[in-house]
Amino acid sequence: MIVIADDITGAAEMAGIAHQHGLSVRLSIAGSLCCDRGAAERTDVLVIATDTRSMTEEEAVNETLRITSHLSPLTSHLFKKTDSALRGHVVAELSALMQATGYQRAVYLPANPSKGRIIRNGCYLIDGKPIHETAFSYDPEFPAKTSVLKERFPDAEAHHILMPDAETTADIQQIVTANNNPDTLMAGAADLFEAVLKTRETRKTRGTRNTRNTRDTRKSTLFLCGSTQSKPLDLGFPVTPMPLAIYDGSEDIAPWLKEAEKLYEQQGSLMITIPHHHRTGKEVAIHLRETTARLIQHLVAKRAPQQLIIEGGASAFATLQHLGWNELEMVCQIAPGVIKTKAPNGTFVIMKPGSYPWGHLTSYL
Repeated sequence: MIVIADDITGAAEMAGIAHQHGLSVRLSIAGSLCCDRGAAERTDVLVIATDTRSMTEEEAVNETLRITSHLSPLTSHLFKKTDSALRGHVVAELSALMQATGYQRAVYLPANPSKGRIIRNGCYLIDGKPIHETAFSYDPEFPAKTSVLKERFPDAEAHHILMPDAETTADIQQIVTANNNPDTLMAGAADLFEAVLKTRETRKTRGTRNTRNTRDTRKSTLFLCGSTQSKPLDLGFPVTPMPLAIYDGSEDIAPWLKEAEKLYEQQGSLMITIPHHHRTGKEVAIHLRETTARLIQHLVAKRAPQQLIIEGGASAFATLQHLGWNELEMVCQIAPGVIKTKAPNGTFVIMKPGSYPWGHLTSYL
């Protein structure tokens, strides 16, 4: 099976779920494995992080077509991972995938009932609250202006994209079972992927992997809270917040680099936060993730940490690109959506979608 995800934390989440099912998994960053058909054929699940959510719609479509052209004919077992908060170029990417692969229709199901995210009467609710009344209303790139799926994606039906209701995991399983045919592309969030794996009976007889390995007592940690949904944890790490002048773009990053480097060298660990939220828009989002990625790159070059923890998919993708880490080895799943991997240099990389809770991370550290 091939999973194409529109951001790195979503890709990591899918890798974690497949890993829990006892499947062999490869996680590719920036499409670095797209031309390696042999690798895709030798693994149960190849997960590709495209970062198309951070691209323009035209760029996202072109990247989707590029990747699928390299993977054909392996796309007969394809899953499209999308954000569970309706972000991304959903209709454009699904239309491109159907055009390139021959699927006749798509079932788009971003609901995650296991995390309190449901679709009722065509409206998307998070813990009972319409999504446009939550913090997602000020997302810098895809602010939730409505909770009605047909208003958010008015051209979905014309592109043969179904958007059914789902209030429970049983609802999702029923939808997958009813649409389990070679003409239908499944697209959505973690609960949908779980249902797809169960329906296709891909669980291996060797059983599931452990959710956690032994507690990691390493002290050298860089922690990037890069999501607008972040609620920084109190882990006892020294914190370096992005200065307001850098956030606003009126000051160069150099003084912050020097200050953060000094703190990191003195303390051995460091948490990087963005405490400001008054600006929105794509340019702002790019500025924030590129700035924090440069900071991480600088610190890693000075002294590679034993652990790099990143919250937020766009931030994780930009950081890994700056570091040149294009393939990650799956280690374990700490909590649903919170994945531990290993970079080529030996640094453990823990990633989490910005809108998910950290789960066991505090006790794990």
